[in-house]
Amino acid sequence: MEARLNPFTSPVLGKVFKHFIAANKPIAESSLPYAVQELVRMRVSQINGCAACIDMHFKEAVHAGEDPARLNLVATWREATVFTDAERAALELAEEATRIADAAGGVSDEVWANAAKHYDEEQLAALVCVIAIINAFNRANVMTRQPGGGYEVGMYEH
Repeated sequence: MEARLNPFTSPVLGKVFKHFIAANKPIAESSLPYAVQELVRMRVSQINGCAACIDMHFKEAVHAGEDPARLNLVATWREATVFTDAERAALELAEEATRIADAAGGVSDEVWANAAKHYDEEQLAALVCVIAIINAFNRANVMTRQPGGGYEVGMYEH
């Protein structure tokens, strides 16, 4: 597959992507566990079919010490035994927020309350931001057909 646009040579897309990348800094500095951030990025990217983001976040998570077996099970987190209740709550929130058009009323009160049992207000805010930013990246990457497979750890700052 060949990309329709190169985000790093396109003046507009490149600037916007740099802002998306910079927006991840406060999330990284938050108390939301890094593992949860990457699990959510993986799941949202799977739902949206973004090969570039799946490639990137799998490799970054493994590099940071995440177990590849857990990452391989993210798509089936409901049936997998390797996730904590807190991680499950984050993945459920990520799914409902990503599929917002499919759920009349958006994210349900039950899903939000479940996440709020496991995460404080700062962590919930970081979780909302992780989900929103990865959805934006996914949509831009899918529209412009960014391929997966060529990412190297640390290739982009975030």
